[in-house]
Amino acid sequence: MKKQIILATLLYMLSILVIFGLIFKFLNSNSSFIIIFLFIIGISLIFGYILNSYILSQKLNTDENLLHLTKEILHELNIPLSTIQANSLLLKRSLKDNEKAIKRLNRIENASKRLERLYNELVYSIKKEIHTIEKERFELMELIKERVNSFRLLNRNPFKLYLEPHTIMVDKIGFEKMLDNILTNAMKYSKKQEVITITLQDNILIVEDKGIGMDETELISIYERYYQSDNAVYGEGIGLALVKAYCDDEKIKIWISSQKNLGTKVSFNLSNVID
Repeated sequence: MKKQIILATLLYMLSILVIFGLIFKFLNSNSSFIIIFLFIIGISLIFGYILNSYILSQKLNTDENLLHLTKEILHELNIPLSTIQANSLLLKRSLKDNEKAIKRLNRIENASKRLERLYNELVYSIKKEIHTIEKERFELMELIKERVNSFRLLNRNPFKLYLEPHTIMVDKIGFEKMLDNILTNAMKYSKKQEVITITLQDNILIVEDKGIGMDETELISIYERYYQSDNAVYGEGIGLALVKAYCDDEKIKIWISSQKNLGTKVSFNLSNVID
């Protein structure tokens, strides 16, 4: 890396010296201004192209090597995951009359599904860092129902859904991660019996809980990385920062209203992504 930086610096310095030399020669000659000016521009473009090609080629090579290595590692991780899922399914079929064993297998199955989701999110995050993620067209109402059903398996908060059909065009996996973050927060900061309400109407998506809520001082800092309004609750403190970054990328307007001990309402204006 040091050698590459030194070489790039020397190339840049050489191009500057050549340009200054040509300018100096021009000032001391009687040649045509336009010809010398075009010649200097041409030399500058050539040196700039060589320099940028060198720098960008190094970056592209690094990205390709990283992507190749990542694919190999992820492939190896996927093999035991598939083995767990296949064998738990076979065991479930052979233990139909054993309720305890079935319950344990269901836990293993749910854990493997969660692991599979984390695996897919890891693949997504790596690809997003290296390449642009393509947008997808999908029915948001169906996605919300699917994600809520997976959270219901945790046997925590009940959900109430008031949904209208809305087709949107966004980075789908990113949207799922964003929605999961919001639903996880709503559950984390609410008592188990409190209802979480999700409304999707007139291009507006709202997730509302009756949890501990936040005061005005806490609301100011909620999008900061590693900030947590309640240190007693486990978390990394980066969820809402990632949500805000995703919304900014997709041109989705987000606003949060909250009152201490009354709950929090997170709203998304989807007008810019409605297909």
